[in-house]
Amino acid sequence: MGNVKETYRFQHKHILGIEQFSAADIIYILDTATSFKEISTRPIKKVPTLRGKTIVNFFFEPSTRTRLSFEIAAKRMSADTFNIAASTSSAQKGETLIDTACNLEAMNPDIIIIRHSSSGAPNLLARHVNAAIINAGDGAHEHPSQGLLDLMTVREHKGKIEGLKIAIVGDIAHSRVAHSDILGFTKLGAEVRVAGPATFMPSQIDSLGARLCSSVEEAVQDADVVMALRIQKERQDDPLIPSLREYSQFYGINRSLLRHASPDVLIMHPGPINRGVEMSPDVADGAGSVILEQVTNGVAVRMALLYLVMGTEGSKVG
Repeated sequence: MGNVKETYRFQHKHILGIEQFSAADIIYILDTATSFKEISTRPIKKVPTLRGKTIVNFFFEPSTRTRLSFEIAAKRMSADTFNIAASTSSAQKGETLIDTACNLEAMNPDIIIIRHSSSGAPNLLARHVNAAIINAGDGAHEHPSQGLLDLMTVREHKGKIEGLKIAIVGDIAHSRVAHSDILGFTKLGAEVRVAGPATFMPSQIDSLGARLCSSVEEAVQDADVVMALRIQKERQDDPLIPSLREYSQFYGINRSLLRHASPDVLIMHPGPINRGVEMSPDVADGAGSVILEQVTNGVAVRMALLYLVMGTEGSKVG
């Protein structure tokens, strides 16, 4: 799939999930992100594109990469940014999410970026505030900016998405990243395979367009990309696997397993990595690993999303 025609216009006020996007939307976002990536290599990493805009990072869950990436993206575009953690917000006093958001809205922010443990929280806010809402991860639902940066990273290395074989291994049921990645890669024509313990598989995985494999070896056979996922312990009421050691033995990504994959396979992980559990250190740091490139591309993708929801496509990037 090539570049979107110049007549295309991005028409989404909110970024709630990959599910809302067409293939043309996704390609346009990736092309926009690619144009922004160069800014981060300049001696002065700043452009005036969003000067005067106010962006609030509202995180109800811990985050390092996503929160900082959004903040850096906003600052590189000269926006004013403010960070709110749930532990320091009035939510601790019993204030509802909607009331908190409406109070934020009264201060006239342009964008509210939210991460929340409840699936659908960003969609709820989008119905009650005028600011643009960007989903930075909601429960086990979606993590759209992560899905987009993963697509960008693969496209940079492979030159395309269509026709690629993507293997995603691990805790699919509790992973919002898996949901967004499956939707994004399949919309752009890739074949997505998933593997992991039965307790980590959603009941209707095929409805997302992925193929459930009976073994990790089957999933990674001739794969162009292998992505490992972290076990989402915080979303599990009871342990769903006997032990981390057993999980690593049967589902950990190691060099022996990768002999089944394509010789130029890309190794990915959304982070944070539990080394020796979902992935061996030599794989995480070895040939084909693009894990740190994913982090780099996260800034470019989030710059693009901020830019696009502000409807500033016609302005100069700088």
